[in-house]
Amino acid sequence: MRKQNRTFTRSSLGVAVGLALSGLTYTNIATAEEVKAAGQESIEKIAVVGSRFAPRSSGDSPVPVDIIGGDELQKAGNTDMLELLKGTVPSLNVHANPISDAATLVRPMNLRGLSADSTLILLNGKRRHRSSVITLLGGGINDGAQGPDISVIPSIALKQVEVLRDGAAAQYGSDAIAGVVNFQLKDSADGGSLEVKHGEYYEGDGTSTQISGNIGMPLTEQGFVNLSFQYKNADATSRSVQRPDAAALKKAGLPVNNPAQIWGSPKIKDDLTIFANLGLELDEHSEAYLFGNHSERDVKGGFYFRNPTNRGGVYGGIVREVNGQKMYRPGDDQKALQELWDKAPATILVGSLEGRDKQLDCPLVQLNADGIPDPTALGQLEAAKCFAFNLTIPGGFTPNFGGNITDTSLTAGTKGEFQIDWLQGITYDFSGSFGQNGSKYFIYNTVNASLGPDSPRDFSPGEAINSEWTFNADFVKYSDWGLNDDVSIAFGYEWHKEEYKVIAGDEASFKVGPLFDQGFSIGSNGFPGYKPAAAGEFSSRNSAIYTQLSLPVTSDFLLDVALRYENYSTFGSTTNYKIAGHYQLSEQFALRGSVNTGFRAPTVGQQNFTNVQTRLTNGVLSDSALLPPTNPIAVELNAKPLSPEESFSYTAGLVYNNHNLFVTVDYYNIQVDDRISQSDFKKLTDEQKVKLKNAGVPNVEGLTNVSFFSNDFDTTTQGIDLVANYSTNLMGGDTTFALAYNWNETKVDKFTSITGDFKVKRLEEGLPKHRATFTWSQSWEDLSVFTRANYFGEYFAVHANSLGLSKDASSAITLDVEANYNFTDAFALAVGAQNLLDKEAEETTTSALGAKYFETSPFGFNGGYWYVKGTYKF
Repeated sequence: MRKQNRTFTRSSLGVAVGLALSGLTYTNIATAEEVKAAGQESIEKIAVVGSRFAPRSSGDSPVPVDIIGGDELQKAGNTDMLELLKGTVPSLNVHANPISDAATLVRPMNLRGLSADSTLILLNGKRRHRSSVITLLGGGINDGAQGPDISVIPSIALKQVEVLRDGAAAQYGSDAIAGVVNFQLKDSADGGSLEVKHGEYYEGDGTSTQISGNIGMPLTEQGFVNLSFQYKNADATSRSVQRPDAAALKKAGLPVNNPAQIWGSPKIKDDLTIFANLGLELDEHSEAYLFGNHSERDVKGGFYFRNPTNRGGVYGGIVREVNGQKMYRPGDDQKALQELWDKAPATILVGSLEGRDKQLDCPLVQLNADGIPDPTALGQLEAAKCFAFNLTIPGGFTPNFGGNITDTSLTAGTKGEFQIDWLQGITYDFSGSFGQNGSKYFIYNTVNASLGPDSPRDFSPGEAINSEWTFNADFVKYSDWGLNDDVSIAFGYEWHKEEYKVIAGDEASFKVGPLFDQGFSIGSNGFPGYKPAAAGEFSSRNSAIYTQLSLPVTSDFLLDVALRYENYSTFGSTTNYKIAGHYQLSEQFALRGSVNTGFRAPTVGQQNFTNVQTRLTNGVLSDSALLPPTNPIAVELNAKPLSPEESFSYTAGLVYNNHNLFVTVDYYNIQVDDRISQSDFKKLTDEQKVKLKNAGVPNVEGLTNVSFFSNDFDTTTQGIDLVANYSTNLMGGDTTFALAYNWNETKVDKFTSITGDFKVKRLEEGLPKHRATFTWSQSWEDLSVFTRANYFGEYFAVHANSLGLSKDASSAITLDVEANYNFTDAFALAVGAQNLLDKEAEETTTSALGAKYFETSPFGFNGGYWYVKGTYKF
C-alpha cells in the first residue's frame, strides 16, 4: 500500500473516519523502536500503543480524536468500562441508576450532552449492535434511548480506545451525531497477562472481585489468536436512610425492614465475558480476520417501598384523598364509594372472593392514627370471604428488579489488495457481522394484586432481544491527481438489518385476576409482564452507498470530502455529507475544522415497544403505560409515526505541537432537529376513554397515564474541548501531565407539551456544563504513580424523577490515585483509590423516599472506593 506524505500520516481513527471506511482502520502510533529510528521527538509520534503517556488527541487529524491506551484504562480503578471512559473523556458523562427499571441493568452514557444512542460504537472499526434495553427512566436526556451495552467490554482485551469527537454520519450512518467510540482489541501473537483486582467502598459495601486475563498465540506462522476473559462479582451498595413513613409503621408494630427501600448500585453476579480476536495472512496480498464475544451477567436492584396504607391497587383505600382531592379508581361505582367515604374516610382496599357484587358486603376496615388496620374488622374478612393484602403482607413490601443480560457478537472478513489486472491498486475489505443482546427480566418480592391470595411473589415479566446483521464492502484507491501526494478515494456499500423481539412473560405477571374489577391492579407490581399481544418480532432493513476523497492539496493542506446515501425500509432515504480540513500554519501550529450533516434513525424497539412502569406522580406511585406511537391510544394523544433526527454540525480547532507539549482546542456546534425521546406522561380524559372504547380499543378503562416516543423537540449544543499533554523528567523519573477540559451547553430551541418544561430543564441543565480532568503520571524504574483530579461543574440535581425533589447542585472535585510497583519483570502489585477523599454527592432535600443523596450525581453517590490489584505478565 502506498504511503502518503509524512505530514498527513494516517491516525488510527482520524483517517479511518477520514477515509470513510467502517472496516479499514489505520494507525500512526509508532513503536518505540520506530520512533527512535526516525529520530522524531514529537509527543504525538512517540506515543506507544497501550502506554500511559499516549497523547489525548491526534494532531494530524482534521477532526478531534482521543486515543486512550489500554494501560491507562486499567489504572482508573473501576471495573465498569463506562466509568473508565468517564474518567478520561470530559465530554462523556455517565449517571448511576439506583431505581430506574431496566436502566439499572444497562446504563446509558452521554457524549457532548446528547443521548446515549447519538454516539456510534465500533469494535475493531465495525458497527457494534445496540442493547435490548430501552432506557425508560433515563434522567431526561436518555429517556427512551437505546444504545449499545459497552460495559461488557473488558479493559484487558483492549489495545486502545479511540474517541472521535465529531459527527460522522457521512462515514458510518446512523447514530454518529455526537461522535464515534472505537474499541480496538489486542492483536499480539504472544505474551499475555493475568490480573486479580479486589476492592470495596469506604462504607464497607459494594465489595467487588474481578479476575481477568489475556493471552496471545500464533495461528501458524502467518497469524495470531488473542483471547481475553473477565469474571467479576460486585455486591450491592446502599446510601439509604429509613423512610419516615416506614419508621412510623415500624414504631406502630408492623413488620418493616430498615431501611425499607434501598438506594444504591445493584448487585452484579457471575459477570463473565470472553473476547477473541484472530487474524491470518492468506498470502502476501490478503488476510482474513475474525473477532467476537460472548458475555452474560445477572443484575439485581431495588424498587420503591409499597406502603400498606396508601399503595393504590394493592393496599390503598378504595377512596382516598390526595392533595385535597378525592381519588377513585377507574370503573369503580362512585356513588357506592362515596357512601363508603362518608362512613369511613380512611379504609384499606378490600375485595370479595365471591365477586364484585359482594364487594360492598365486605367489612369496612379503617386505619387508626398510626396506620394500623382496625384488628376487629380485619379479623372479620376471612369469615366474610373477603381479602386484603394487609392479611398476608401487613408491613408492605419492596420489589427487587433484576435481569439476566446476555451479549454475543461475531465478525468475519477478509481484506487485502486486488490482483486482477483491471482492479490492481484497489484495496478491499469484505466483512459480515452478527450481534445480539438479550435481557430476561425478573422481579421478586412483589404481587399481582388482582390475583389476591393466589398471587405468587416472584415473576418473570418477559424478555427483550435485539439482533443485528451487517455486511460491508469497503474499497480504497490511490490516484495521482497532480497534487502534493496521491488522492485517497474510498467507496463502499453497507447492508444492515435490525430485529427487536419481545417474548411474553409468565402468565401470572400479566394475568387479569378475579379482583381486578374490584379495584386491584393487574400484573407483577412494579414491572408488569409483557402480554402476548405485545410480544412479537419487529424488523427494519437499510442499505447505504458512500464515498470519500482525501485530498492532500498542498504539503500543508489536507481536505476530506464525504457523501453517504442511505435507504431505510421504514421511513425512506437520507443523504449526508461531510467536509473536513487540516491546515499546517507552521511547524508548531495547525488549524482544523469540519462541517457535516447527520441523522439518527429511530430504532425498531422505539417504534414498537410496549411497557408499563411504576412512576412517582405527586407523591403517589402509579402504573403508567409506554405505547408505540402508532397505537390508537397514543394517536388519540397526538402521537405521530417516528422519523429520523436530522443534524447539522461544525467544528473549528487549533493544534499546537512543540516537542514535549501538545495542545488542541476545538469548538463544536451541533444542531439536532426532531429529536427522538420518550414523551411526558399524558392523562387520558374520560371522554377520550369513551371514544377509544367505542372504537373497539381494548383495556382502556384501566389506563391513567400514557407516554410514547416522539420527534418533539429541537436542540442546539455547543462547547469547547481543550486537551493538553506535557512530558518531562522530574524527581529522577519520567513525568507526564495531561489536562482535558470540556464546556458544553445545550439549548432546547423548540418543544411542545409532549416534552414539557421539566424535561427541558433536565435537557439543558441535567449535566455539568464544565468538566475537567488533570492527570499526573510519574514513573521510575520499578515504581509508577498515577494521579487524576476530576472537576464537575454545577448541575440540576433531580431525585425520583420529580420537580419537587430537585435543586441546583454545587460543583465538586474528586481525586483518583494508583501506585504500582514491579517486584519482577513479570509480577506487579498496585493499590489505589477512586474518589480518594470520599467526596459525597449532593444531599437530598428530603428523606421522604429514603435516599441520602440525589441520584443524578455526575460522579456517583457511593463515595470513596479502594482496591488492590495484582498483575502477572508472561
